[in-house]
Amino acid sequence: MEPGFSLFLLSGMLLCGVLLHTVSQHGAHVDKPNKKPNFIVILADDIGWGDLDVNQPDKKANNTPYLNLMAEQGLRLTDFHSPASTCSPSRAAILTGRYGLRNGVTHNFAVGSVAGLPLSEVTLPQLLQKAGYYTAMIGKWHLGHNGPYSPTNRGFDYYFGIPYSNDMGCTDIPGYNLPQCPPCDSSGPQVIRLKRGVHGECYSKVGLPLIENSSIVEQPLDLWTLTEQYKSAATRIIQNARERGQPYLLYIALAHMHVPLAPPLPPDTSATTSRPDDGKVYTASLREMDDLVGVVKSTSDDTDKDNTLIWFTGDNGPWEQKCQYAGSVGPFKGKWQTSRGGGSAKRTTWEGGHRVPTVAYWPGRISANTTSSALLSGMDIFPTLLSLAGVTPPIDRRYDGIDATNIFLHGERSGHEVLFHPNSGAAGTFGDLETVRTGKHKAFYITGGAEPCGGATGRQQLHNPPLIFDLECDQTEETPLEVQTPEYQAVQEKIARWREELLWDIATDKSVSAADYTTDKSAAPCCDPRHAVCRCHPLG
Repeated sequence: MEPGFSLFLLSGMLLCGVLLHTVSQHGAHVDKPNKKPNFIVILADDIGWGDLDVNQPDKKANNTPYLNLMAEQGLRLTDFHSPASTCSPSRAAILTGRYGLRNGVTHNFAVGSVAGLPLSEVTLPQLLQKAGYYTAMIGKWHLGHNGPYSPTNRGFDYYFGIPYSNDMGCTDIPGYNLPQCPPCDSSGPQVIRLKRGVHGECYSKVGLPLIENSSIVEQPLDLWTLTEQYKSAATRIIQNARERGQPYLLYIALAHMHVPLAPPLPPDTSATTSRPDDGKVYTASLREMDDLVGVVKSTSDDTDKDNTLIWFTGDNGPWEQKCQYAGSVGPFKGKWQTSRGGGSAKRTTWEGGHRVPTVAYWPGRISANTTSSALLSGMDIFPTLLSLAGVTPPIDRRYDGIDATNIFLHGERSGHEVLFHPNSGAAGTFGDLETVRTGKHKAFYITGGAEPCGGATGRQQLHNPPLIFDLECDQTEETPLEVQTPEYQAVQEKIARWREELLWDIATDKSVSAADYTTDKSAAPCCDPRHAVCRCHPLG
């Protein structure tokens, strides 16, 4: 029996009633528009809560002017959380509205993964596609790239992007990374390796592929021109959908903040001869990402402004291990952990690992220049967009996201009554729900720090009774409540009950899926195995 399931048999059986009550609480009052709305979801990889200028106005930065404008004209969500603190699990939960313990995706898929998001799972684009939407995706997928697991077989009519992370393949002109990676090794015949190359953090034998629909169009791709290609694709998709008169879902998953970084170069220079100062690389990448958001917003405004919801958020917090190439967690520093060793951002369940910058923009529907502190999650994208589209999700499975329509359109303040943060690699078993949030309180049944910049990982510790923090007066998560206090006792009892009920609910959920994490060298995307690094066209 998995460690995280040890409480399954301890719990009561009240959750079904609780869940029904929660759903009814958040049943949306939707003002039906004359036509189905368009949706643009922009997911930024490894972005920090503090990277959005308007989240830290005292810093007086100007790195995200277009996102700042979107927040000024829309809704900024200050207590929004990625469903996990690492790539694949977060994306799976966003597209299914379910925790990883339900959808089966608890850790990342690999270059040689033979499978992906379980085929038993129903995705947001599949449901919208059936409802008459044109569905398109640009960017990082990371939910399986072979056969039935690829984007165009999971509900997207069109796909253009990278099947996994930027650092999971070599390029001819590498971007910034730590350690710095060498160019693709084109000296000999192709030998596919599933593990990273001799440089530890680097792949040297498999080129990073660029895929359109189900075909590799470039391998290795050019990171330095990728943004312009994404801009062109996004503009074309939005304009073509308008010409067809068809509602659309455009899902854009941007990896600008995930190493290797490849920010714009000064005019009349090349990537091999001149690059930005090392300390300015991250901000240059952030500005390039923001500029792409600006192009998408401008194109949408010019075509169907009043009928398009743009939802920007992140998949997890910054990758602290990458030092100057990582973003800012803002005030959410996880000091209890960092004072004991280890980082407190990506891969952890400290606030810096999952609290992400989030903005929603919909002229005429979402009030301008508003802020909400409602407790929300990336899992809420699934039920919210379906509700706005008038689509009912399948009733043969249980969901964990809530419909945030009333928060967006009517200023309702209540979000999740309770939200769980799954283990994401820093401590415990992947996917287990051992960190719990309710109201201003957050409880840890297990702690552990990811590898920080230049340091060692923090030691895993189990907590029984749990550590409980008051985030309202302790955003840095430095000093837990004293166990003997009435406040602690009341919160601990409530959180323990919620946790036991959810674990029991998952244990008895017949719709739970299991992902296949098998790897095989034949599963690695390869344009032409006759050439080194699977190159589509030999050099020279």
